[in-house]
Amino acid sequence: MASAAVGSATTGTARHLVNRAMNAPLLTRAQEQDLVRRWHEGGDERALQELIAAHGRLAVSAASKFRGAAVSFDDLVQQGYVGLLKAAMRFEAARDVRFSTYATWWVRAEIYDCMLRNWSMVRIGGSATQKALFFALRRLRPRLDETKSRDDLRQELAARHRVSSADVEAMEQIALNPDLSLNAPVGEEGSSTRQDGLVDGGASPEDMVMFSHDNETRSHWLRAALKRLPERDQAIIRARHLGDERRTLDDLGRELGISKERVRQLEQRAIETLRQSAVPERLSEMS
Repeated sequence: MASAAVGSATTGTARHLVNRAMNAPLLTRAQEQDLVRRWHEGGDERALQELIAAHGRLAVSAASKFRGAAVSFDDLVQQGYVGLLKAAMRFEAARDVRFSTYATWWVRAEIYDCMLRNWSMVRIGGSATQKALFFALRRLRPRLDETKSRDDLRQELAARHRVSSADVEAMEQIALNPDLSLNAPVGEEGSSTRQDGLVDGGASPEDMVMFSHDNETRSHWLRAALKRLPERDQAIIRARHLGDERRTLDDLGRELGISKERVRQLEQRAIETLRQSAVPERLSEMS
């Protein structure tokens, strides 16, 4: 029974909901249809509450299947009640089916979504295939712990859900492994954290200082060499190579009153002059 599975772990709101669900009387088909009609046709909220309370066992039972998961039992039970409410909003009395049969799908869907949203800091995909794969891995965890069958099971799941083995392995890392804090202490004395073992792929402080110094030096050489160019050549170099947006030869030609080809020639001449000027500048500073 669901009440036995719940045990003493329920607290607060969840305990109230569980007790209420276990003590609620079962409805006959006629009573159930009468409550549905009163709610849909007359907006009778008391009828809605009675219908939900009578089927609370569905929420408790579905939530009990995930005891010990990362999501608290309290949250799962309450989310199951959300599923009951959504089912009541959509159920039609004329359907040739009991409300419990119809509502079971909604309860499970809400609980499954709650599990996926809160399972990990890494977002789990919301497609039907990814959801099915997540819960399939949860069910098969005992068999996956057997090293010999792990690869075979991955291939079996990949074929069943029409995904690649790599997709199964990636979901396995999320579904079967809890999140770990980088700030959690490790080692016997707990004097270090996982974050301490991460390798910084960026430049070292020494490299950053050298890079900044070299950039500053090159900028000085360029500014000194630019001053030796005619004003028109300086304008072309700045517009073509030193601005936020590189201007076209046509644009500069119209602005300077010369042809596009002439702008290109001046640009090439200026670049060559800069190269020749920068070398003596560098040598003079090094001497």
